[in-house]
Amino acid sequence: MYGNVRKDRDIHACMRILKQEVRRWREPVVGVVAKASCDPFQILIATILSLRTRDQTTTEASERLFRLATTPLRMSTLSPRQIERAIYPVGFYRTKARHILEICRDLLDRYGGRVPDSIAELLTLKGVGRKTANLVVTLGFRKPGICVDIHVHRISNRWGYIRTRTPAESEEALRAKLPKPYWVGYNDLLVPFGQNICTPISPRCSECKLTRFCSRVGVTVSR
Repeated sequence: MYGNVRKDRDIHACMRILKQEVRRWREPVVGVVAKASCDPFQILIATILSLRTRDQTTTEASERLFRLATTPLRMSTLSPRQIERAIYPVGFYRTKARHILEICRDLLDRYGGRVPDSIAELLTLKGVGRKTANLVVTLGFRKPGICVDIHVHRISNRWGYIRTRTPAESEEALRAKLPKPYWVGYNDLLVPFGQNICTPISPRCSECKLTRFCSRVGVTVSR
């Protein structure tokens, strides 16, 4: 019999279990950058690089790029080709190189080289969506926010905790329902869980320690 994450006590239990489980898996690259640098700018750039890109590729690309520059001023002096060579083969590397330069110039022109700490302001930067903005706010400034990527959207709905159609709707629903102490770390827990156990297709339900809470919405085949 499968359950459903509906009450606060259920989500508390899920979070306790996941905090133990994630120790087995590699931490998402943006979290690694955040712990190593505590720099909102590096977190912003690493997050942009991570979009549609595997973590290992993002890690290596971030290291190469940050060896060249770690501030908007220094990075703005690089040529598009230099950035492209540093970040290849991340997904859409040419577009991302162009966006990175535009972001650096925008930060220098409008914010004195400082990364803004509000989601609204971050969303005005080229190539920055809600996922990126929430990660910068939560990891870079330790301010309340919920980063919703495809893993967070899928798993929260698969559990039955929320019922939404898009990541944007999921963010709104989670802001209304998820206890605030879990906001900052929610993405860091669900991403590795979604990569290793609660996968999009044929999730590893036989290995999952959360089955008693999960309503398995949309799951037709599992392992």
